[in-house]
Formats: sequence, C-alpha cells, structure tokens
Amino acid sequence: MHYELYYWTGIQGRGEFIRLALEDAGAAYTDMTRVHGDEAMQPFLDGKADGLRPFAPPFLVSGRQVIAQVGAILDHLGPELGLVPDAASRRAQALQLQLTIADLVAEIHDTHHPIAASQYYEDQKKEAKARAASMRSERLPKFLGWFESVLQANGGLHPLREHSYVDLSLFQLVSGLQYMFPRRMQALRPSLPLLHALKDRVERRPHIAAYLASERRLAFNTNGIFRHYTELDGDD
Repeated sequence: MHYELYYWTGIQGRGEFIRLALEDAGAAYTDMTRVHGDEAMQPFLDGKADGLRPFAPPFLVSGRQVIAQVGAILDHLGPELGLVPDAASRRAQALQLQLTIADLVAEIHDTHHPIAASQYYEDQKKEAKARAASMRSERLPKFLGWFESVLQANGGLHPLREHSYVDLSLFQLVSGLQYMFPRRMQALRPSLPLLHALKDRVERRPHIAAYLASERRLAFNTNGIFRHYTELDGDD
C-alpha cells in the first residue's frame, strides 16, 4: 500500500502524529503538499475529488478512501502498519488514548490562540498569558499525570503493554511541550519519569532516529501547534 498524506507545508502540527506512524513502520508514502504544494489539497477540500470531503487537513488517501482527523487516520493505519494490538478491544483502547491526546492538543492550540484561530497571537497576548497560566498549573499536570498513571498501570513501558501508535503520539506530545514550555516541563519532569522514559525510547527507535535526523522532520516553530513564547512559560 502506498499512502498519500496532505497537510499544510512548513507547519509542525497535527500531521506530524501521522508522519511518525508512517515513518516508524517504514511505510511507503508521499507527503503530497511538500512535493506538489498546498494547492494539491484543494480538490479534496472543494469536494471535487473522489472520497468523503475532508473538513480540513491533515488527511490521508489510502486506496480509494480519503480519511481525515488524526484519530481516525491512526485507527485506520494501526492494523495495516502493525502499530496496534490485534484485539478489537485493544484497538478501541488505542483510539481512546489517541483521542485524549487530541483533547490536550486542542487545548494547547487554544493556549496561544484563546480568542480566535483567525487572529494573530499578537492580537490576543493578554488573553493567551492568562490561558497559559491555567495550562501550566492545572491542565498539563492533569493530562500528563493521567498518561503517567496509564503507563504505570500497564507495566511502565507502553500504555497498551506493547509498542503502538500511541507511543509515537506521546513522544510527539512530550517533545512539543518541551519546546513550548521548557521551564514548566522541566519542573514537572520528576513526577513523570515513565512518560519521559517512553519519549527517550521512541527517539531511539531506528526508523524514528533516522527520520528525526533527516530533512523530512520539520523543527518546531511558531507556525504549528507547539509554539514557544517566553512570556507564556514558567515553572509554576
């Protein structure tokens, strides 16, 4: 199977969760917008291509299917790439975990765009500062502490007791948060040993290590989900 991935060029955002799964599995795929430009998405977004019209990128073309939403894409790819346990109940658990990650990612985005995604960060800095304080003190400990407890309850190495796409997504989540909130994440580190150990193990996986060292891996920047603004960070 050869996959086609569509996402905005130059943005280190939700599409990266999908890229990590494809790269880890050594799957054959083309990052269509990096090759052909963002205009390659337009027929799909306009409903002029075959398949269900996606609301927004990222989306994946797999055979005749057009699949949008990160959780749905990974739920589709997991069995094909060997990145989810075989049992239906375990696949459901993987999706549950991935959707919880998606919940946190949405809150992370709204930290720097609390009023409107259509407005620049500079137009909502006051509100973003207040939102970031809540994120640092309340939401990050709650979400990350829960993921830590899931790891602990399942043997300490993997949230599903074996490697899955959820491991890869947690790697991306922790990596992004370390870029976005370096001071806060350093303060939280002692309470999240299993989560950080998982991140380090994923980073050493052969295909992932090669990907991270390649030009295909975009650096975190202020055009994606995980954005570092010094005034939004703190060790509280």
